[in-house]
Amino acid sequence: MVENTSRRQVFSIIFLCVFWYIVSSSNNVIGKMVLNEFPFPLTVTIVQLSSIACYSGPFFNLWGVRKYVDIPWKYYFKYIVPLALGKFFASVSSHVSIWRVPVSYAHTVKATMPFFTVILSRLIMKEKQTMTVYLSLIPIITGVAIATLTELSFDIVGLISALISTMGFSLQNIFSKKVTHSLPHVLKDTGIHHLRLLHLLGKLALFMFIPIWFYIDCFSIIKHPAITTGDYKVIALLFIDGVLNWLQNIIAFSVLSLVTPLTYAVASASKRIFVIAVSLFILGNPVTWLNIFGMLLASLGVLCYNRAKQLSRPQVVLPFTNESWNKYTPLSTTDNLYRNGKSLTNGDLNGYKTNNLLLNNNVHSANQSKLLFV
Repeated sequence: MVENTSRRQVFSIIFLCVFWYIVSSSNNVIGKMVLNEFPFPLTVTIVQLSSIACYSGPFFNLWGVRKYVDIPWKYYFKYIVPLALGKFFASVSSHVSIWRVPVSYAHTVKATMPFFTVILSRLIMKEKQTMTVYLSLIPIITGVAIATLTELSFDIVGLISALISTMGFSLQNIFSKKVTHSLPHVLKDTGIHHLRLLHLLGKLALFMFIPIWFYIDCFSIIKHPAITTGDYKVIALLFIDGVLNWLQNIIAFSVLSLVTPLTYAVASASKRIFVIAVSLFILGNPVTWLNIFGMLLASLGVLCYNRAKQLSRPQVVLPFTNESWNKYTPLSTTDNLYRNGKSLTNGDLNGYKTNNLLLNNNVHSANQSKLLFV
């Protein structure tokens, strides 16, 4: 029964990962198609945040996720607002990078997240890493450098945007780690569910940046041919992109809840390789073999980094007993028992009571020689 349950769980994880890879790659490909015809990264980000805000509520209610509760304002400003800000800016810069450079190259640059995480953790949290972790960054940096130098569709704005996006996601991870000791108290004090918290972040980021979107993109969108001519293709792609992005977040959270952080990191790195391969196959952007080598080297470097981080964590050592302490000298005869180093014969045990030695079944017999120590 236990084996069947474990087997079903493994199959569920594999299915979710494969589905996650397909949804993520589709989301990136469609996002690139949207931005090619509708070059408004801020609007694409707003559509995705709107999808999170609109779809999550009914879906979570149908799924039976615990309802919202009142959250004190101090938690909003201390924890939720900074995470919402980081989510928005990282998403916008990510869309700018996908708009200006190929998806494959943008995701290769995003493989530098471990590099930013190590550097920013050292500056912000004063964390020191092992030499193995530092060495694991070399293939990442080398791979990204090779991919950059050999990228046929290179664009400096796309590169900078991808780097800003990566640094933004790294800062989110570091900030989350920084408040790890406080966040459980937030969830405990407020009683909010993790999925509801993600929903709340999406809604907050949306309402915070609608005024910025209205000022920057709104009037330009009205004059765009896709809107003036009623191009349903662009509108449909925007809708599908929003749905896929929302679905990708749900699947990623589900996978993270089923596996260890290391397994999730490896699955995420493998997903990046899958997204790069699918984008190259479907979008057909020109690449060279050296460019592909740089992409693979950076992706494999991320796997090496995850392994190095695992090895650098302090191992939990369980209490143990020295084997030599367990050695004992068997009784020379079945007639001799010992108490405090003094030999007692079976005859001497008659009427003798002790709490230090307990005979099997508490029967005092000359044929009983096995002792149970308590």
